Amino acid sequence: MPGNLLRSEDMSLIQLYIPLEIAQPTVAELGELGQIQFRDLNPDVNAFQRAFVNEVRRLDEMERKLRFLRTQIDKAEIPVRSLEGSMYYARSTTQQEIDELEERLAEHEARIQQMNNSLETLNKRYLELTELRHVLRETSVFFEEAGSRTDELLGGAHQEDSHLLSPAAGADDSEAAERGEGGSRGANLGFVAGVIPRARMATFERILFRALRGNLYMNFAEIDEPIVDPVTDETVKKNVFIIFAHGKEIIAKIRKICESMGATLYPVSDRPEKRREDALEVLARLEDLKHVLDSTRNARRQELAKVAENIEVWTTIVKKEKAIYYTMNMFNYDVNRKALIADGWCPTDSINAIQYALRGVTERTGSTIPPILNELHTTKEPPTYLRTNKFTVGFQEIIDAYGVAKYHEVNPGLFTVITFPFLFAVMFGDFGHGILVTVFAAWMVNQEKTLEKKKWGEIWGTFFGGRYIILLMGVFSIYTGLIYNDIFSKAMNIFGSGWNFVKEPHAEKWIGEQTGVYPFGVDPAWMGAENMLIFSNSYKMKMAIVMGVMHMTFGICLNVVNYIHFGQRMSIYLEFIPQITFLLSIFGYLVVLILNKWATYYPDPSQAPGLLNTLIYMVLSPGNVSEKDQIYPGQAGLQTFLVLLALICVPWMLLGKPYYLKRQHAKRGALGYAGLSDENIPDPSRPSEDSNAGGHGESSGLVDPHGDGSHGGEMGHEEHFDFGEIMIHQMIHTIEFCLNCISNTASYLRLWALSLAHAQLSEVLWEMVLAGVLTDTIAPGLLPFAIVIAFALWFVLTVSILLVMEGLSAFLHALRLHWVEFNGKFYAGTGTKFEPFAFATVLKEVEE
Repeated sequence: MPGNLLRSEDMSLIQLYIPLEIAQPTVAELGELGQIQFRDLNPDVNAFQRAFVNEVRRLDEMERKLRFLRTQIDKAEIPVRSLEGSMYYARSTTQQEIDELEERLAEHEARIQQMNNSLETLNKRYLELTELRHVLRETSVFFEEAGSRTDELLGGAHQEDSHLLSPAAGADDSEAAERGEGGSRGANLGFVAGVIPRARMATFERILFRALRGNLYMNFAEIDEPIVDPVTDETVKKNVFIIFAHGKEIIAKIRKICESMGATLYPVSDRPEKRREDALEVLARLEDLKHVLDSTRNARRQELAKVAENIEVWTTIVKKEKAIYYTMNMFNYDVNRKALIADGWCPTDSINAIQYALRGVTERTGSTIPPILNELHTTKEPPTYLRTNKFTVGFQEIIDAYGVAKYHEVNPGLFTVITFPFLFAVMFGDFGHGILVTVFAAWMVNQEKTLEKKKWGEIWGTFFGGRYIILLMGVFSIYTGLIYNDIFSKAMNIFGSGWNFVKEPHAEKWIGEQTGVYPFGVDPAWMGAENMLIFSNSYKMKMAIVMGVMHMTFGICLNVVNYIHFGQRMSIYLEFIPQITFLLSIFGYLVVLILNKWATYYPDPSQAPGLLNTLIYMVLSPGNVSEKDQIYPGQAGLQTFLVLLALICVPWMLLGKPYYLKRQHAKRGALGYAGLSDENIPDPSRPSEDSNAGGHGESSGLVDPHGDGSHGGEMGHEEHFDFGEIMIHQMIHTIEFCLNCISNTASYLRLWALSLAHAQLSEVLWEMVLAGVLTDTIAPGLLPFAIVIAFALWFVLTVSILLVMEGLSAFLHALRLHWVEFNGKFYAGTGTKFEPFAFATVLKEVEE
């Protein structure tokens, strides 16, 4: 069967014998083709014990080097030459080329690391010299200020205790001279100078004051020049400080506090001549160091620029090679034939293309032994492969998020293309909002080649990936907006109203008299009517019920397509007929009543029958219809018949299938196959799967559409037939279906609720923002400015609240209606997705 969006493609299980000497180019060619999902033939072998683990480790190391080089390039803000599309499909590389690339990467990494280390060392030294220059400059000022305050620092305590310190003063003069901290009166005066981050300055001062009890004199100045930290490459603001204190122990304590606070201390002489000499020397060394730094940076940038020219190509080569050896680790090695054996699934239509690719590898490599492809016969369920394009892929991902279709199961993605944007539009219907959404989506579609290269974050990627979904949602919103006759909460009188308003005598009311029928959508006369909300609620509520029953009925009918395809024809009589009968006998009848009420004219609307009461009493009091709720003759008898029919369907669904399976099991038991699994039962009444090459034709047996796997006979016989277990499963399914018919029908009322909320919010925004400016008396000179400001505010609120928030809400509700109410009626969603080995997928993951 050719692949389409209704069913998955036919799949075949193939086996490849690949000579070891051409294994790498063969797998590379298959990776370029991207049509085989290889199976792991070594599931019990540890990843570190596989055949090509050394090659994978080697490529991991090369990948690490490429990541390091890419980080350095990005850090240096060097543009990288983009990879051309043709490079994605370049020929496979030889082992010699991989060896040369590994050696080249090692050389580049070594040179960059060496230059990084040199730059780090030079930057640290440059930082130290810069800070020392500022310290020498600022301390010259500090020393001049400190000279006048030395007596203030020492005076009080020295004079008070002079009778105690005097005898020892003379003895300590020589020691003070040796330390270079002495004073004329025998007291020791020392200082500490350095640099500290400005953010820590306040904390630094408080700690020093409390630790030394105020016995110090401190001064500081801000460094205006920005200082770059060589470790973090961040700009740090710092201050120069100098602290004067007396006593060796206090100076030592100050040094410890400075170190703990992250300050850097520098030696400074107390002699002005020496400080000037040091400053000149520092300036000379800074100039020399700056030349060395500039030359080193230029050399590093040139080296990185060379790497940037080819790093995308190298990354592509390494990623491909790593994917090749990772795939080859899933193969078996035949020692006798010196070949690799691979199993995998591929689309049946692609077998010829795979064989052509294998022949091309044989001719290109000059091998005398070509790879051999065998098609295997199997009863295993293949993966699901649905061919999509850029238009349908978004809708298919919505379905795959719920569950991947089983092999050859009807795929709801085909119908979702229309039903999803339509149900969204029913909740979002507004002509103006639909135009805004359509314009935004059309811009993304028109500029998709440019926009797909943009990396604007995950949220943008989600919007861009669903651009065709948004486009259809906008188009359908325009359509439903015309049906509702709603454009930014206002009505459009395109064809002329079918109502003529006449003022009622002795009253302030205007009464509408119908003169015609508005040809398309809701008549604009309803927009200003007092009973507009009552009318729209009644209309949209009934419309939601009609659409919901139609949607669910269509979902149940799709079961017939599955049953016929899988050969489960008995399920049509045992499941489909009672299910569709139960749904239509109650809720289908409700839809008929709604359509009848719409088509019937009631002069006094208050005398119209209430359909909700009719439905309730139809079940609670069958055979009795009040005169007020009488719609047509014979109503009581028909409703009684429909209720009985619905009740008959319950045991029909509950007992029919289990007893049929029990009967089939008994027949097989009589033939001697009771203890065999379904895969081994040779049933002459149906074609064998082994006659199909991995999925040709119909699969044998009946696959349970709900995937419970509990049915025997044609429904998927288990090894141990347990009638009690089957009855329990069937009871659960029956109860679930009957209850879901009620709850799911009520769930479609969200179409009415969301539509009402959207219309009311739109009206509130108009009345609260724009209407006041257009109707209030504003000075003529201020009116243009007021209109511009009010329109800007209204537009921003419309986009943020109505388009984004309300749009997201309607999107999620439409998603729920498809996942639960629609898919739950027929879709198993228990399959596995076809994920072939393809370089395009590998490289796409790298880009993301």
